[in-house]
Amino acid sequence: MNDAIPTPFPLLDEATAPEKSLPYLAQAKAAFGLIPNVEKVMSQAPSLLAAYMTAWDEFNESSLSDVERQIVYQTANFENNCQYCMPWHTILSEMAGMAAADVEALRQGAALSNPRAEALRVFARDLVRTNGSIAPHTLKAFLTSGYTEQQALEVILGLSVKTMSNFTNAIAQTPLDKEAIHKEWAKPSLRG
Repeated sequence: MNDAIPTPFPLLDEATAPEKSLPYLAQAKAAFGLIPNVEKVMSQAPSLLAAYMTAWDEFNESSLSDVERQIVYQTANFENNCQYCMPWHTILSEMAGMAAADVEALRQGAALSNPRAEALRVFARDLVRTNGSIAPHTLKAFLTSGYTEQQALEVILGLSVKTMSNFTNAIAQTPLDKEAIHKEWAKPSLRG
């Protein structure tokens, strides 16, 4: 049995990716001005890349605000220890207009300043931690904070997007793009 540490998955691009991945790589480039490394890794499995990009677009069309979507994403990134996604979504959270203290709270897995936003974070966190088997009081707290059943289901969509990227990055050892290196992150409980 070979216990050698696997090497990172290759980063494919327009010249090396399967043909079925090319439209999605073009879509990523149009959206971000570059093809992020996670999409380059995912391009090896065109079906995964297609599902990821489609789910991302659908979550953007949900009733949750830009900031709320980032709360869902960053909560999953924290819980899943995604050292690739946390820096990128730090940038996206700032671009969405999230308060700097809340951006940092999400990076630390800490409570948010707004009770409604905190109810969203706790709901998303508990969904991840329990694989969806949340306690009834968690859903009740989410709904009584002003969210709807539709939005509870939309949170599941956002967490699905992050499951695809977080798990990909975990097994592929996706290197952080130079554009996000200034927001590098390590989960507080894993430092040192």
